[in-house]
Amino acid sequence: MIILGIDPGTATTGFGIINYDKNSFSCLDYGVIETLSTECPGERLKQINFDLNYIIKKHKPALVAIESLFFFKNLKTAMPVSQARGVILFTVSKNNIPFVEYTPLQAKIAVTGYGKAQKNQVQEMVKNILNLEDVPKPDDAADALALAICCANNLKFSK
Repeated sequence: MIILGIDPGTATTGFGIINYDKNSFSCLDYGVIETLSTECPGERLKQINFDLNYIIKKHKPALVAIESLFFFKNLKTAMPVSQARGVILFTVSKNNIPFVEYTPLQAKIAVTGYGKAQKNQVQEMVKNILNLEDVPKPDDAADALALAICCANNLKFSK
């Protein structure tokens, strides 16, 4: 099963695509969708939609795991990230792909066993779980891969 993990953001939206097969994980792709801060908000959201559509068409995920928003340290970024998340949910739904939501805490627990793990710990464990040569960077991409792994783990335990 191909699972797409998404860490929403306006400047950078992390994505990570894994293949989950019989308790085995492999990384198919990861990276970030970047938008320019000089662009108006509508153009940035269109770019996220365009790039995400390309990723979906290329990899054909069966399921999408997206980070849920329930708490924000910085209220100034809450609205733009919520808007990006709305575009992401729209794009996924328009492509008829089911999605599930996980908190950052759930994703960290899934890959490190500790909900307050630091970014570098998440990156290192994602590297180990997916047998990557290097830690996935930037951390938005590593977080997206962690979300995909979290989703696969939940599928494994729900059977």
